Amino acid sequence: MLKLPGLIDPHVHLREPGATHKEDYDSGTSAALAGGITIVLAMPNTKPPIFDADTLDLALNAAKQKARCDYGQFVGAGPDNADWDETLPKRAAGLKMYLDSTFGELRLDNMTLWQPHFENYPKNMPIVAHSESRSMAAAILFAAVYDRPVHIAHISLREEVLLIKAAKERGIKVTCEVCPHHLFLSNEDQSGLTHGRSEVRPRLATRKDVDSLWENMDVIDCFATDHAPHTVEEKDSDNPPPGFPGLETILPLLLTAVSESRLTIPDLIEKMCTNPKRIFNLPDQPETWVEVDENAIYEIKASEQFTRCNWTPFEGWKVKGKVRKVVLRGRTAFEDGKILAPAGYGRNVRG
Repeated sequence: MLKLPGLIDPHVHLREPGATHKEDYDSGTSAALAGGITIVLAMPNTKPPIFDADTLDLALNAAKQKARCDYGQFVGAGPDNADWDETLPKRAAGLKMYLDSTFGELRLDNMTLWQPHFENYPKNMPIVAHSESRSMAAAILFAAVYDRPVHIAHISLREEVLLIKAAKERGIKVTCEVCPHHLFLSNEDQSGLTHGRSEVRPRLATRKDVDSLWENMDVIDCFATDHAPHTVEEKDSDNPPPGFPGLETILPLLLTAVSESRLTIPDLIEKMCTNPKRIFNLPDQPETWVEVDENAIYEIKASEQFTRCNWTPFEGWKVKGKVRKVVLRGRTAFEDGKILAPAGYGRNVRG
């Protein structure tokens, strides 16, 4: 068995509050454990969005009752909530700024709305930007102007990774993440996905973009799923919402890349444990590890997953590497396909 540290996913949508028919803290953290992930950081574009003390309490109270792995909850930057003090940021995983397309009330349509957040949010607390292409360049400029770190979510384009590389070389405090679907799928080869099931933001990019991400793997700080579940009925509708599930497929996909010599185990540990822990100021998880059968070869099947959405863009993909056991803080939380951690066992990383 390969023994890994507990893995961290800094970008998940658990759909609670407001859309628990897609996912909630129970099903989502069960999926995380099945994928070898022991900390998830949840995004704030829920219904209602998480943007103040009352809505943060709403999400954290649900997590306290239901979560089976450890968790943190982001707050969202809105047009009218930039008067931050130290109190709320200490309770949040970080501040999420939606500078490009999102659903709900958190989109910041112009840069004058960005400024007070960069000025007022505590510098020792993470800011994560959903920004694409030119808005990403603007977010990096803000990081330079305000001399504070910014983490760029789900990069997907050659121009993005090259700009981040240049910014890092000049000492700008920028980090970034990439999602498995942007590493393993392109808009030129969607493996038979229907239109609705290929809808995701950022959109799937060209094969040249995908190749550039692999070629610049040293620039990428984290792997993150952007786990964004929607039901089969929603994805197959006339107006399909964007988003893929990913908590249970990220590790086998990356371990398969390891078996093909595209990655190394140290790469995987760095980008799924060491770096996210540092970037997001996360606590140690004592007596926590993941046991993986490196040689297990099998097909990904949505019918065997814990996520509530009942589909995966990687249906039928043959992968190598299966999670057999997860120990979280000394307790066996998952073993041989069974969730053993009870609801409420998960701890708030900002608790």
